[in-house]
Amino acid sequence: MSASFRTAVHDGDDLAARTEVAMAATFAGLGFGNAGVHIPHANAYPIAGQVRDFRPTGYDADHAMVPHGMAVSLTAPAAFRFTFDASPERHVRAAELLAPGATRPDDPADFLPQVLAGIMRDVGIPSGIAEVGFGAGDVDALVDGAMKQQRLLATAPRTVTEDDIASILNDSLENW
Repeated sequence: MSASFRTAVHDGDDLAARTEVAMAATFAGLGFGNAGVHIPHANAYPIAGQVRDFRPTGYDADHAMVPHGMAVSLTAPAAFRFTFDASPERHVRAAELLAPGATRPDDPADFLPQVLAGIMRDVGIPSGIAEVGFGAGDVDALVDGAMKQQRLLATAPRTVTEDDIASILNDSLENW
């Protein structure tokens, strides 16, 4: 995925890149099916469900929407900063796989969030939940929605409280 994702997004006619991304998506689906998903996915439900006016570029939709992958990505950098202490080596390895040769920041907890934000920026994902229409005043409602996703939050490598979700959402208002 690291070598093909940006290419596939920017040049949909590149069959080799699309094939590699499809294979990566297949492997991700197998992994998700076995290991589960957690905080970013739990946050994605209320983000998509409570959207008011956002209409993503490239979608022929007559209603407001935040596509699932976009909704998941918006809080992923802050969520992985939060989970870093549970398994630093896994977070660093994920960053290395997503961005081979990337320069590590001084704080290793920032490595995966920086890599994810870079990918998001490069493929045109909004800069945070503020860009899809949410503000600090919406955080409580988003927390309420995310906390209802206990089947997802239960698989997080750290116990997740309402305050933790609020902090992640506040940190996700703008990722860059």
